[in-house]
Formats: sequence, C-alpha cells, structure tokens
Amino acid sequence: MDSNKLTINLALFGMTQSGKSSAGNILLGSTDFHSSFSPSSVTKDCTLGRSCHLHAFMRRGGQEITLQVQVLDTPGYPHSMLSKKHVKQEVREALARHFGQEGLHLALLVQRADVPLCGQEESSPVQLIQELLGQAWKNYTAILFTHAEKIEEAGFSEEEYLREASDTLLTLLKSIQHKYIFQYKKGDSLNEQRLKILERIIEFIKENCYQVLNFK
Repeated sequence: MDSNKLTINLALFGMTQSGKSSAGNILLGSTDFHSSFSPSSVTKDCTLGRSCHLHAFMRRGGQEITLQVQVLDTPGYPHSMLSKKHVKQEVREALARHFGQEGLHLALLVQRADVPLCGQEESSPVQLIQELLGQAWKNYTAILFTHAEKIEEAGFSEEEYLREASDTLLTLLKSIQHKYIFQYKKGDSLNEQRLKILERIIEFIKENCYQVLNFK
C-alpha cells in the first residue's frame, strides 16, 4: 500500500431529488453520476465513481499525501419505483462489493436545506443507514445539506438555520456528533467548493482516527 496516498470511501444516501448524484459529482470533480430534475426517482442502481488523484492535498506525519475519493451513489429512498426491500438489498450488496475489503469511511446523508427533516418515518434514509451500518452508524454518518444558498436567500446564517431546525434534525445532529457540511450552488467555483467539502470530510475522518466500517 502506498503510504503517501489516501483513498477515502464515501456512500451517499438521501431521499429522491435531494441532490445526491450532483453532490457525488462535486465530490468527484466529474460528471460520472447522472443528475437531472425528474418527477420520479432517477437513480435505480448503485454506482461507484472514482476521482482523479489530488496531489499534495494534505500532510500527514510530515509527508505530502495524495488523495483519491471513491463515492457510491445509491437509489433515492423511499423510491418511486423500487420497493424498500429491493433498495436495501441493492445497497447492501454494493457496500459489500465495493467497500468489503477497504471499508467505508463515511456515509453522507444528503438533505436539502430548504426541505425540513420531519419525524422519523420507517422509510426514511436515516433508518436505511442505521439498518445497513449497524450500531456504529453514528460514528460513520455526516449530513450534507444541499441547496444551502436557499438559507442565505431567506436571510439566515448557518448558525441561525441550525438553531431554528426541527427537533428531528437537531436530535439527529446530536447523535452524529454534529458532523455536517453545507453545499452552496453559487459563489465559489466548483473546484473551490469541492476542496472545502473534502477538507471537512477529512476532518471527520481524522476525528474518527481514520477507522473504517467493514462489510464482511
């Protein structure tokens, strides 16, 4: 294994039209994942995307580290055409296939900032993450808020937005040790935005001592 290279494995979860595929494209710096507006769920299969190498992305133990990102995009949940059982099975198999050996660093729950997270239905993406990742899910889950520019447009700061958030969201944030990232559509160039998001993700992974979740 190349000690100067770090590969981080991420999986995206979220409701239909939450912006999972476009978030995946930002993380990868590519257009690997099909992303478009649709009145129904667009993603039907799990897809793995790999980024090109980001040289000298960070330093670790005095050495420059090259970063590669692997992202697993999953179908929206609940899905407009696939049963809960089918989605769970599809994602479970993909996690084992792609991250069985190397392990998963982080599951990103993709949540639109302009759509309140309401009560815990049985069919919520949070429930899916809990069932797939098991008891340790809290250590390996972060929230990625998409459409965060809507917060600014409404005149809120990020802090005010989180203060006013639903009890469901506040409880969830507390349980995952306040691991969250805001993704904006405007302002920064896509590359700048990508680097900011990846820096936050690396912080979470460092806090977790680079541990991974294995799918035996």
